[in-house]
Amino acid sequence: MLDRADVTESPAGDATEVAQPVRFRGAGFTPATSRHAGWLALAAALAVWQAAGSLALVNPLFLPTPVAIARALYQLAMSGVLWQHVSVSLLRISAGWALGTASGIVVGFAIGLSRIARSIGISFVSALFPIPKIAVLPLLILWLGIGEAPKVATIALGVFFSTTISVYSGVDAVPRNLIRMAQSFDVPFATIVRRVIWPGALPSILAGFRITASVALMLVVSAEMIGADAGIGTFVLQAGNLMQTDQLMAGIVILSVFGLAIGKCISLLEARLLHWR
Repeated sequence: MLDRADVTESPAGDATEVAQPVRFRGAGFTPATSRHAGWLALAAALAVWQAAGSLALVNPLFLPTPVAIARALYQLAMSGVLWQHVSVSLLRISAGWALGTASGIVVGFAIGLSRIARSIGISFVSALFPIPKIAVLPLLILWLGIGEAPKVATIALGVFFSTTISVYSGVDAVPRNLIRMAQSFDVPFATIVRRVIWPGALPSILAGFRITASVALMLVVSAEMIGADAGIGTFVLQAGNLMQTDQLMAGIVILSVFGLAIGKCISLLEARLLHWR
């Protein structure tokens, strides 16, 4: 039976139900996430892993337990060996990623904005991008000598092509109506690039940063395994050759932490630069 507060009298004297507000359904594609679900799942996986090792279900030579890996990490950190390898790899990644990103942004915008650059640049990018960049490391050593230069150049090459593709793809994705509107108001070309094209292409560019950061991490490990006396790649290779699987897994954990840290930094950058979305 309806309360008097829930009914209204129509002109004909009939009782009708008051319209109730409808829940908002336009939240977009923003699925709710749990802050603790990921950590709980990770803790459960580590617990199962540790239990399998403690019960001798898995040979520790093939797969060390998390406790053994943590012990190896602690010993490496206390001895200073870990920081030596990590600092060398970080310097190589930073230099190669910065060089490849800066040049890729310039070339990507040129391809996206200039017909001549597009007709020339896309052909070169399409031809050279599929080549594994680690395959040219011996050639770079011949050109640049033995040292840091060929390793940094290898990372820069891998980052350059991925950045170039993400940048000119982002420029192409900018709605042309916005550009035509700015041109109709006689806005200068440089202002259109800065105020219209750059913000429109920024999501694609930042998404490319996630890819290039992973590319830089993979290339630095590969380059260090081939020709280096220090770095995470060298450390992992040496540990594998000596069958020190706990230290090998410790190096893999460091690489995973690198990836998580880079992803977090890019997420913070996206939140800062893409707050308008």
